Amino acid sequence: MAKDSFLVGLIGSGIGPSLSPALHEREADRQGLRYVYRLIDIDVLGVEARAVGDLVRTARDLGFDGLNITHPCKQLVIEHLDGLDPQAEALGAVNTVVFEDGRAIGHNTDVTGFADSFARGLPDAPLDRVVQLGAGGAGAAVAHATLTLGAGRVTVVDALPDRAADLAASLNRHFGAGRASATTPDRLAALLGGADGDGGVDGLVHATPTGMAAHPGLPVPAELLHPGLWVAEVVYRPLETELLRTARATGCATLDGGGMAVFQAADAFRLFTGREPDAARMLADIAELAGALPAPK
Repeated sequence: MAKDSFLVGLIGSGIGPSLSPALHEREADRQGLRYVYRLIDIDVLGVEARAVGDLVRTARDLGFDGLNITHPCKQLVIEHLDGLDPQAEALGAVNTVVFEDGRAIGHNTDVTGFADSFARGLPDAPLDRVVQLGAGGAGAAVAHATLTLGAGRVTVVDALPDRAADLAASLNRHFGAGRASATTPDRLAALLGGADGDGGVDGLVHATPTGMAAHPGLPVPAELLHPGLWVAEVVYRPLETELLRTARATGCATLDGGGMAVFQAADAFRLFTGREPDAARMLADIAELAGALPAPK
């Protein structure tokens, strides 16, 4: 008899506003499943990110079927797992853990989540040269997705130079020499060209926590945005980040993080349950829950 009851959770920092529980539980309800999705917020628990291993072990012992993993634990969790699927191993980042026969197996659904969202929301965007802010767990996935979509070159910008360099090196190994480079935030003005020119860059991908409910603010000076630039956001809570508001006011084509949230959630739901989710229904859910995404056509 097929399993019809599931207990899953999300481990991360400042995740109180997350829409993941509602997205998963609504889809499960429509499929007639008993499905409970718990938030495991390290801030609420008063523990540091490195405690993620203890939290994963505890969840396994308590009978959880799986976990989603978010900032700042996507890379730290790897050493505490029993195995990785090829995509998570290539990325060095995990956003989904499935418990199988007592073993914790890491997956990454962020790559396909971002790629599917970008193809849906910015289908005609030029991709010759892309600048990406952020080289953490989400950044690794998004950079892989951007190059998979056909980007000619991605320049990774991170406040931690070694982290940016490591990601660029990994991308070049995977996609070929010269497809990625790394630099520091003080080079953003030269890269983007400011308000008077496009600097040869087609788009900006933002993959840091800045703009999240717990980390408000603008990750790049407003004067560096210009109408020749598209801007894609990974943050989805809120959907209307300060970066997206500023970019739209400047005349940029934009992509919010809602689509990525839905598509990665749909892939995680499939891993947890073995059931096929309806992504179109989940896109309608996030439109209702967040009040900012158009319903699917």
